[in-house]
Amino acid sequence: MAVMHEIDYRIYGEEMQFVEVELDPMEAAVAEAGGMMYMDDGIHMETIFGDGSQQQRSGLLGALMGAGKRLLTGESLFMTIFQNRGHGKRRVAFGAPYPGKIIPVHLHEIGGELLAQKDSFLCAAKGVSLGIAFTKRFGAGLFGGEGFILQRLQGDGLAFIHAGGTILQRDLAPGELLRVDTGCIVAFQPSVAYDIQLVGGIKTALFGGEGLFFATLRGPGRVWLQSLPLSRLAGRIYAAAPQGGGRARGEGSILGGLGGLLDGDNS
Repeated sequence: MAVMHEIDYRIYGEEMQFVEVELDPMEAAVAEAGGMMYMDDGIHMETIFGDGSQQQRSGLLGALMGAGKRLLTGESLFMTIFQNRGHGKRRVAFGAPYPGKIIPVHLHEIGGELLAQKDSFLCAAKGVSLGIAFTKRFGAGLFGGEGFILQRLQGDGLAFIHAGGTILQRDLAPGELLRVDTGCIVAFQPSVAYDIQLVGGIKTALFGGEGLFFATLRGPGRVWLQSLPLSRLAGRIYAAAPQGGGRARGEGSILGGLGGLLDGDNS
């Protein structure tokens, strides 16, 4: 069993947050490669396969298996360990990749396990294991849009996940059902049943602007939701970006042409 490192932290900012982790001598944190913002002198960086916990338990074979699981989720094969090799407390900070909130989760307080969207993990205390979790129903992955492979965080330590926009934490009672846009799910306890359902009216999906499928979360258990999924943000940016010839999408329409005349664009 890997030893969980006890770390202190502080979260800064509002819309674009970062978390500063304080490490005692020989304590360490693990993060995605490229997630570090700054660090004090005395902290040693080491890029590894997997998450570090697999290496402690199973040697090279465990490390390769852990890295392979991460590859299936679309994440990097490598992670970075930040260890304090100085004589006093040292700090290292990790920045959020886009506007939103950083959520600290004490895994030992929620049963030692958390299922999260594959791009929501930011960093954790060394010893937290990162793996993959297949949803119980294949349809949930086939039609869910956000991928039927979720990240599984296991251990007794502290983990930090990132979510876009405003965060909602909700505790579902046994049997309580919540219907959610698939992209708005950040994380949930494994006791929560996760599935994908077809939208009731096909016209609602085709003409209402919503997707054909939504997720269902059934309690008991805690769930975290986000108001601004990365996929939704990226879609809006792409739609507003100039498409070929410097014109934004939609400017070829009648309204777009009228807009060009009003703007003085006669080309």
